[in-house]
Amino acid sequence: MGVFVADGIGPIEHARGFTLAMGGAESNVAVGVARLGGSAAWLGRLGPDSAGSLIKGRLRASGVRVVAVPDEAPTGLMIRYRRSAQFIHADYHRAGSAGSRLTPADLPRADVEAAGVLHVTGITPALSDTARATVFAAVETARAAGVPVSLDVNYRGKLWSRFDAAPVLRDLAALADIVFAGPEEAALFVDPAAPLEALAKLGPAEVVLKDGPRGCTALIDGVPYSVPALPVTAIDPVGAGDAFVAGYLADRLLGAPPADRLRTAIAAGAFAVTVPGDCDGAPTRSDLAALTGADINR
Repeated sequence: MGVFVADGIGPIEHARGFTLAMGGAESNVAVGVARLGGSAAWLGRLGPDSAGSLIKGRLRASGVRVVAVPDEAPTGLMIRYRRSAQFIHADYHRAGSAGSRLTPADLPRADVEAAGVLHVTGITPALSDTARATVFAAVETARAAGVPVSLDVNYRGKLWSRFDAAPVLRDLAALADIVFAGPEEAALFVDPAAPLEALAKLGPAEVVLKDGPRGCTALIDGVPYSVPALPVTAIDPVGAGDAFVAGYLADRLLGAPPADRLRTAIAAGAFAVTVPGDCDGAPTRSDLAALTGADINR
């Protein structure tokens, strides 16, 4: 989707200007994987407007292959502003958008079947019934072809209620091989007292709990892991979770062991908060090496 970001800090009515950018969890992850040397493709519907053109251009410029289904409806938009130094506010304009009109017929099944990983989020199913059906169709196509399925829960309360989201997210988690969630997101549909174990019982072999400044914990093939956060100067938290996921998946595609995947994920998420924007500043391997002082090129 296109994102209008208000300049400065304060109420939106006092903003003196806006920057048009690109946003969206799936596109952020695709860009993040590409920046880390991986191969990534993005599928979606885009409208015949400047936001759609910007998204296609920026994805391609980042090395992401774009499978964009043209639609007569406008590309979805978000208006974001920083109400204070601590709080970021976002308004979604996605009802009836091109992205909400995604259908199972749009799936490039051959591409899904040939992928190293299919990554989906809990955002697209919230957009419409047909978008939800498309996500499940993509997951089933990947599973039938033996392609690992990655899910980032990514619950957005402004798009659907907890009551509506919980059973859908639970069903997706049960079909996934890899699940990423924050503690509050996991609590939507599993026991919050032991979220890693509860998520793993649904079926995924790899469960990763993203916990911001507390780092992450994981249960991967039955083995527990815990990696602390890296101390950085935070400028903008937007996109940090997507950068984390991109770091993990990029290393997984290269065959890195779980501990290395998690360290790369932590470094990518930490780097993301030091630059503004959703994915414009997604790190390269060199960026991560400079941040951590370690050579994590693969």
